[in-house]
Amino acid sequence: MPTLPAALQATLAERSYVLDHAITARMSWPPSLLLERRDGSCLGPTGPVLHFAVDNQVYRQGDKNRSFYKVASGVVRTCRVLNDGRRQIDAFYISGDVFGFESGAEHRLAAEAVSECSLIAYRRNGMEKLAATNDQVAQQFFSHAMNCLERTQEHSMLLGRRGAVEKLATFLLEMSSRQPGKEVIDLPMTRQDIADYLGLTIETVSRSLSQLERDAVIELPTVRRVCLRNRAALYQLIS
Repeated sequence: MPTLPAALQATLAERSYVLDHAITARMSWPPSLLLERRDGSCLGPTGPVLHFAVDNQVYRQGDKNRSFYKVASGVVRTCRVLNDGRRQIDAFYISGDVFGFESGAEHRLAAEAVSECSLIAYRRNGMEKLAATNDQVAQQFFSHAMNCLERTQEHSMLLGRRGAVEKLATFLLEMSSRQPGKEVIDLPMTRQDIADYLGLTIETVSRSLSQLERDAVIELPTVRRVCLRNRAALYQLIS
């Protein structure tokens, strides 16, 4: 049998590796993390599953906007460092959320792992081409864009609230809504993260939490765990 040229052998070997890797990765992803066609079949992701340790960067502010991501597990924050060195956290993303979906050529924000997390990466160009010919995928893109807009509007309203306690009450109710049916909230983020999200100092966050605990609105069994003892009082604070 004739021997194939070395360059062709390398190409075939590379394609075989990529195909095997893609099949293995696709089999390991839960169906809920794939984009589905109307007939129930799945459109496989165009990137790998990525794993990040606590505080590791997914991408930096100003990096080329080549991919967006879906959280498979863990929590991610998007943030920006201001000219004076302060950090402003834009949003927290939990399992099932999509982030990094931006219109510009570069990421306006940085993305970092709040906890150990696993992410599915989608190549932006490939998915945009797919959306141009597939109504179902286009609808999902539109839905993600609307969710991002809604989250931005809610965060703007939160930052506009008058007092620190009001901001913190809004934050706790927001986190509770993302863990439905639970009166005990486990917060993966630090108090510094919460302060940077609310536009407060860490000392103000600690004082406000203590005030809510003294008023029997919440209970703090640990630094990262909050029990909502009086949800109605929290709503009253933000009304």
